[in-house]
Amino acid sequence: MQLTLRYANTKEARPRWRFNAAYGLSDRLLLGLEYNPAVGEVNPTANWTLLPEKMDAWPPMISLGTSSDRIFSPPGTQSYFLTFAKSLPRLKLDPYVSLNYSEWERTFTVPFGISIALQPQWSLMIQNDGRNTHWLLNRTGKRNNVSLILINGRHFGISTGVKI
Repeated sequence: MQLTLRYANTKEARPRWRFNAAYGLSDRLLLGLEYNPAVGEVNPTANWTLLPEKMDAWPPMISLGTSSDRIFSPPGTQSYFLTFAKSLPRLKLDPYVSLNYSEWERTFTVPFGISIALQPQWSLMIQNDGRNTHWLLNRTGKRNNVSLILINGRHFGISTGVKI
């Protein structure tokens, strides 16, 4: 079980506070709920790893999933995604690209990003959600993580999670 709490200093109410709870039914299937209290919204989340990554080998990890739509989307909209990710340990890089269907915009977007390892427990992630770019400075421990977030270059946020 993983629990996550996020806060962002936005004018919009929906993305300001976000709580996630996810449970791994197996090492490849994660199911959960996302709660956005400012708008009384509860959305399902899911991530199914279709093909796990094999280090230093092809193909990349392939996963399929769903979650609420982008950060500034209206309540009640979901996105559905197919993601390809590949670790490049010698370069200390972890790039990914997704094909995402947005219920809000009723179109496909192509989110992408890269995580850059800075130290064993620190990384910098630059991600584009298909429309906006966000920066995250992450510290990951064995059972917990903390991220400082710059949303769309304007809004600061923090995310913290724990595995129980």
